[in-house]
Amino acid sequence: MSKKWTPKSWRDHERLQMPAYPDAKALADVEARISDFPPLVFAGEARQLKRALAKVAKGEAFLLQGGDCAESFAEFHPDNIRDTFRVLLQMAVVLTYGAALPVVKVGRMAGQFAKPRSADDETIDGVTLPAYRGDMVNGMEFSESSRIPDPERMIQAFNQSAATLNLLRAFAQGGYADLHKVQQWNLGFVANSPLGERYRDLCERLSETLDFMAACGLTSKATPQIRETDFYTSHEALLLNYEEAMTRVDSISGDWYDTSAHMLWVGDRTRQLDGAHVEYLKGISNPLGTKVGPTMEPDELLRLIDILNPANEPGRLTLITRMGADGLARTLPNLIRAVEREGKSVVWSCDPMHANTVKSSNGYKTRHFDAILAEVHGFFEVHKAEGSHAGGVHFEMTGQDVTECVGGAQDITEDNLSDRYHTHCDPRLNAEQALELAFLLAEQLKADRAQKNGLA
Repeated sequence: MSKKWTPKSWRDHERLQMPAYPDAKALADVEARISDFPPLVFAGEARQLKRALAKVAKGEAFLLQGGDCAESFAEFHPDNIRDTFRVLLQMAVVLTYGAALPVVKVGRMAGQFAKPRSADDETIDGVTLPAYRGDMVNGMEFSESSRIPDPERMIQAFNQSAATLNLLRAFAQGGYADLHKVQQWNLGFVANSPLGERYRDLCERLSETLDFMAACGLTSKATPQIRETDFYTSHEALLLNYEEAMTRVDSISGDWYDTSAHMLWVGDRTRQLDGAHVEYLKGISNPLGTKVGPTMEPDELLRLIDILNPANEPGRLTLITRMGADGLARTLPNLIRAVEREGKSVVWSCDPMHANTVKSSNGYKTRHFDAILAEVHGFFEVHKAEGSHAGGVHFEMTGQDVTECVGGAQDITEDNLSDRYHTHCDPRLNAEQALELAFLLAEQLKADRAQKNGLA
């Protein structure tokens, strides 16, 4: 980190995907108020996540990152938080069995309120207005007053994030995450799924394992690890006014931390080496991520790694690939070879959502379950061929029964999209699709382990 770095250094660099606030004084006032707010997360928690991700980088753990495309004010409800947390727990248990590794659970929650857009404006029926950039910036309603960026929305985003984190911590530590409960939920999914028979063996083996542990005295009452879990939050560091205001010096280490989330990432549209977002992220000590799209070149990636993780610290940087089911095999191998050649310590994670977005025949943005699954499979196959470690997955998903992605065992069609299409931005996997994906991935991880151990 440069000695000249401060939380406001980004202001001297070109900034993309940032809103133009019409009232500079109002913006400055909100930034000042937020800078006096208490932290949402603590530096010690971020360091704990970094240690967990260091194990992922070494192939000793697996990363599951998931949650909303963009959180909204309108859908803020404890049931929605609970349901998404619940599905992530279910997925983690299934993946733990498949990978035979601990799963690091990171939610796209409690801060994912801002979104990059492909265009600054949106035109409907001849009327052009600023694009919707997430509830932290402006409103989704297509009206002039709604689309004006309003800094007060940052205050509401902070308050909603604080309430969400409070509930997540209660769920994670208060018994809701008990492995026996999670396994009961999985058994219910298998019983009701059209492909339940395919997953029954895995679920029964999980239950047998828990029964054996109980017979050995490893019960929820005696073993906190069975009753509780670690759960972390993350979001894209897009609205830098907010991130700067939430940046504090840790009293123990003297390092700067962004206290809005445990982990922050930079998007594929804002990862310019000399841009404002990379400038900001390089100075904070949180675990970081960067999206890696199909245009990324090996030399550019190595330079970005050197900026964001100059000390080559394990667990510091996660590379989240988003290349599309068709393009991954062409691009990913050269990137892996460059990273391996230079001895860079990174976590490789697969985001199979963003590069697989299409428009349906009836006008809805959607994603095909088969394309998502194909990119995940391709990601693991490439890493296997290169001898590197496929460390995790990154999904846009929800615990709600939405109809936004087509396919899966539910066989959602384009005609079904209008039934429950609730996203404020991009289409998400619903609860059943997300869990089905976890079961399918667990099967692959289990088969890969058997092949590696010569048991296939």
